[in-house]
Amino acid sequence: MHDQESPENLPDAPAAKPAAAGHYAVLRNADFTRYLIGRFVASLGQQMLVVAIDWELYRRTHSALSLAFVGLSLMVPMILFTVPAGHFADTFNRKKIILTTTLVLTAVSVGLALASAFSINVNWIYFFLFILGAARTFLWPASAAFVTGLVPRDQFARAVTFNSGAFQFSSVVGPAAFGAVIALTPGAVAHSTAWPVYALNALASLACFALVVTIRHEHKAKPTEPVSVKSLIEGFRFVYQNKIILGVITLDLFAVLLGGAVTILPMFADDIFHTGPSGLGWLRNAMAVGAVICAFIIAHRRPLQKAGRAMLWSVAIFGVATIFFGLANANCFGRWLALPNSFWFWFAFAMLALAGFVDNISVVVRQTLVQILTPDEKRGRVSAVNSLFIGTSNELGGFRSGIVAFLFTTPTILGSAHATGAIISTVTGGIGTILVVLAVAWIWPEIRRFGKLA
Repeated sequence: MHDQESPENLPDAPAAKPAAAGHYAVLRNADFTRYLIGRFVASLGQQMLVVAIDWELYRRTHSALSLAFVGLSLMVPMILFTVPAGHFADTFNRKKIILTTTLVLTAVSVGLALASAFSINVNWIYFFLFILGAARTFLWPASAAFVTGLVPRDQFARAVTFNSGAFQFSSVVGPAAFGAVIALTPGAVAHSTAWPVYALNALASLACFALVVTIRHEHKAKPTEPVSVKSLIEGFRFVYQNKIILGVITLDLFAVLLGGAVTILPMFADDIFHTGPSGLGWLRNAMAVGAVICAFIIAHRRPLQKAGRAMLWSVAIFGVATIFFGLANANCFGRWLALPNSFWFWFAFAMLALAGFVDNISVVVRQTLVQILTPDEKRGRVSAVNSLFIGTSNELGGFRSGIVAFLFTTPTILGSAHATGAIISTVTGGIGTILVVLAVAWIWPEIRRFGKLA
């Protein structure tokens, strides 16, 4: 692989159309704007839902293990269905796949609302999470590949930036909206129920469906080879042969697997900072706040000129910020620094925001490279592999952080049993992330040398 591929040499990329001048030219594309708004609304509901599930399960069980099983419930369907999901995205109409899976997500939200309202056994929550994970597994590759047909190639990096920014903005508003809904629902805290949040997510999914159905663009699948094991695993083969794609996906996979602390944030809110649902909402907001700021800055700058190095540095800083977040509490430094608990809370918030800022750089680089370096007839399958790697790392990372926190729930100098487990889980994960960056930079030097992102 050359150090940098010029746009005209990218394989089988869509023909570029004349781009309007300005940073916001891509937003003048009506189809893309509908898609962007629809995905934002759906993502807003999903962000509320994820926080609600973590909060409700921890309130009902008071066990880190229950949080770990959230990640496991979402990860298993990804492993089972990624290969057929990629094949579907390349073989069938991508818009129809998006619409169908959106309706399934609506039904799941209704099921969660009923399970929560009637305090049904928590095992039903895991069942609905499995269905949700299966639907997302089919949605993600179809959605990622669908965007490439909405915009010309010279606007694609900008489209990825706005798409990522919209997702991160929903991540800012979602947790805050969760906290507001719980606060305004009589008896929600006392009975540990979040049914209004799930109901709102069902409405958000329906709104997304209404917006996407109006998009005029239709994906016309090219003639495909007969279904076979070879055609099904083509995405894995292509990723393995393209060292840059393999490297950046692997980097994100292990960084999130080791450095992610989102799943155990309820433990930090309850057992370390003692802030309750409102504090949890702020902590869940933090990374998204940093990511939105990053997206705004990237949108007003020229494309990254040293994208590979930028990605490596951003993931390394992510690891450092994760370590400082884990240590940012009076349990660790109270004996030496007589600072109020509120100081440590906002310092932890700042570290998460920094992690979100640099993580968004990594997301933009990875998503852009995966799409522009992949031929259209393989984008569904390659996007499915990308979704498997990243989605699995998110959920398995949540499982890892929950398990480590559970294993170290023993009172020590760090404070309470749950506080000790959460701190150890987070700090060790951050250290592991830094080691992964060093390993990837050594194994795939092509990433270090990759230049302009366009």
